[in-house]
Amino acid sequence: MAKTEDYGLGSFTYPRGWFMISTSAALTDVPLALTFFDRDFALYRGHSGAVVLMDAYCPHMGTHLAKNTTSYVVIDGQIEGDSIRCPYHAWRFGPDGKCNDIPYHDGPIPEAACIKTWPVQERYGSIYMWHDLEGGDPDYDLPDLPEWQATQWVNWQIDELGELESHPQEIIDNIVDISHLGPIHGSTLEYFENEFRGHIAIQRQGGGHKTLVEGNAILETDTWYTGPGILLSRVTGLYDALMYITHTPVSDGVVRAWHGLMVRPGAEHPSEEDIEQSRAFQEASKLAFLQDFEVWSAKRPAFQVLQLKADGPYHKARQWYGQFYRPREDAKAIHASVDGTYTVKWMPAAPQAVSAAGKY
Repeated sequence: MAKTEDYGLGSFTYPRGWFMISTSAALTDVPLALTFFDRDFALYRGHSGAVVLMDAYCPHMGTHLAKNTTSYVVIDGQIEGDSIRCPYHAWRFGPDGKCNDIPYHDGPIPEAACIKTWPVQERYGSIYMWHDLEGGDPDYDLPDLPEWQATQWVNWQIDELGELESHPQEIIDNIVDISHLGPIHGSTLEYFENEFRGHIAIQRQGGGHKTLVEGNAILETDTWYTGPGILLSRVTGLYDALMYITHTPVSDGVVRAWHGLMVRPGAEHPSEEDIEQSRAFQEASKLAFLQDFEVWSAKRPAFQVLQLKADGPYHKARQWYGQFYRPREDAKAIHASVDGTYTVKWMPAAPQAVSAAGKY
């Protein structure tokens, strides 16, 4: 299995950034046991509605907070307000990770009775965590998607795609991989370009498509990564749509992935038929993405790309991705080396109006 060090990405095993860890629908006041970044977590929704993510193990005797169904602590209700009780000895920890009650103890609570908590946000039917091995605060925001609140749009129902034994570098390469779009996806391109802007990587492309448009219609996509794990794509074709693909490292060389598609069928208030058609379009989008998924699941790692002049700028994409595996103080130098727009000689760049219209 390919590891981060095999790609020479940087000094950290796992990248810095915002990453999806759960759907909102899966989250209740019964804690979820999760593993990401080779670390075990407990995730739950407090009674106020607040989302809490903390390391999984009680500091008392190492009990996993979210892997018990038979303790009376769990049976009677493990979540109290926004706090959680350990199923073994009923120590209670607040959303700040500090122990705030030991039921059989009258003295002061030891300062060491605390659990690490992690920054989380809930948006667009997803739960995101901020991961940073340097322990810093977020240095960029989650993407802003006004479509989510707009009445004309049918919001996505997130597809859980499970785990993939592939280093995320192999997935990131797709953002610049112009040459796979015809063989894998049935695209007939009329323009293509990439742009890098700090923590954002962009792909703009347009042309025909065998399944997602009809006849001589053009499918245009404006696709971008916000940080290393959240990909979005505004699509025009049969419908206006917004595609959503996220991947999060589970361990070094394994990721978990999700997919969704928001659709604007055309009506101010979509009908049941519009919603049904939107769900079918999301399924078609998922199947298109799974074409990539199948390749990634069976290919050997490409530690070095046998780069052709006609290929997209893999080297720049890998430099861009490497910023998230290095101390954040290195980011400015990487941006200075990478930021800009890139084209390939055999394909026209995106029209200026397309480039100018992008909202990231």
